[in-house]
Amino acid sequence: MSAETPAAESGQHTSRKLQFRAWRGTRPFWAGLYVLLSGLPIMYFPYFHLQLGHLTLAMATTAGAGSLIIGVLLVVLGISLWFQKHVRTFAGVAAILLALVSLPVSNFGGFLMGFLLALIGGAMAIAWVPGAPEQPQPPAGAAPAEGGAPGTAPLPQQGTEPVGDGDTSQAAVALEKNDLSGTSPANGANGRHSAG
Repeated sequence: MSAETPAAESGQHTSRKLQFRAWRGTRPFWAGLYVLLSGLPIMYFPYFHLQLGHLTLAMATTAGAGSLIIGVLLVVLGISLWFQKHVRTFAGVAAILLALVSLPVSNFGGFLMGFLLALIGGAMAIAWVPGAPEQPQPPAGAAPAEGGAPGTAPLPQQGTEPVGDGDTSQAAVALEKNDLSGTSPANGANGRHSAG
């Protein structure tokens, strides 16, 4: 760095950090990260050779290609959770199913590391829902008429209207008005339909 090199703005790092935080908050970021990381041990261990002195232990299974396919699919699902958040339910279910398939195919799911990461990430992807946009808050000292707390409005009258002493015609009119089934005692139907 020379004396002529302009220094980066002090707020540039902070603004990038805030942009990343805002981007991360609008998608299932941690679910995608867990699913992506789960594919790595599932892909790696079948092709891993452990050296113990002059003895080579091969972890390869007969389904080495299957392990590679499962691992690559999990990595792709993790990336798609980051950039295609509308496929979160499909990606979560697919990650859980691939994790279950990796148990017999790929050294117990990458020695349970990839299996557990895929299960947790898949469950997080299914459970994630986008947040509601923030509503603007009214000023703290505002009166109710100025946009503060809404006043209570009277509720509309539900059910029948109050009936006077022995006035059955008013009650029958109220029942007919509110009854949509056509089976009230006022019209003589009583729940039975005539076949005629």
